[in-house]
Amino acid sequence: MVALHTPVDRPADRDAVTYWQDWRPDGIGPANGRRFTRVVASMFLQFSQLRELYLETAQAVVNAAATATVEDCIVTQGHVLTAGDLLGTLAVEATIHHLDMIVCLPTAPGPSREGLAQVRWCLDGLLGRPAPAQWSDAHYARIATGRTPISQIERAQLGTDVARFPLFG
Repeated sequence: MVALHTPVDRPADRDAVTYWQDWRPDGIGPANGRRFTRVVASMFLQFSQLRELYLETAQAVVNAAATATVEDCIVTQGHVLTAGDLLGTLAVEATIHHLDMIVCLPTAPGPSREGLAQVRWCLDGLLGRPAPAQWSDAHYARIATGRTPISQIERAQLGTDVARFPLFG
């Protein structure tokens, strides 16, 4: 929401793929993000209050995105991105967190095919090549973000690139 309303007159220094280069597992940024989420969630006595705030904020983001043009440059996380690339990063993040939420819910619907395709495209961009085609998009997302361990067979398929995993976390 803030980023979509923070225009800047500078060229983008990140795109929908390179944005994730700063998000390494166990880094300060992700740790602060997790702490912020826990603190904010703990402020509400009833889940319905948190839910309503989330829904209101999500609708405001949708409205702000509808008025932005994909070429608009905005500032977020200390970088300049186009609004289109920001929306791509939000789709990746939402899809990966959707996967997080359904790990223990085998009958819950998974993320959209479009969201998973965006995640695969982003991860392939970070890897610098396509991942093995036999990996499902969801599995690739989980191993490339450190949520699922990489098997010996997958290590062999990645070769020396395995040392770069997780690609972001």
